[in-house]
Amino acid sequence: MKHAGIIYRVMITEKGTQLAYENKYMLEVAPKANKIEIRKAVEEQFGVHVLAVNTQNHQEKTRTLRNRRKVSGKCWKRAIVTVRPGERIEIV
Repeated sequence: MKHAGIIYRVMITEKGTQLAYENKYMLEVAPKANKIEIRKAVEEQFGVHVLAVNTQNHQEKTRTLRNRRKVSGKCWKRAIVTVRPGERIEIV
């Protein structure tokens, strides 16, 4: 897997903002990406040194609409990346 398509976006949420004070950043990444690929992609794209990568898989949720039709959401993966103290990922 190439490093260009691994990181989808930096997640700007309440939890993500609190983690940024601890040099940790939440990213939405490709579901098939592993920790090594995520580390290389973050270092290449943002120019920081990654100390640790933690990942969380989110399964699709099924909902029932009014006409009893079942609809499912998408599976996605979140990565919490710890960077070296003094370095930052710029969020636009």
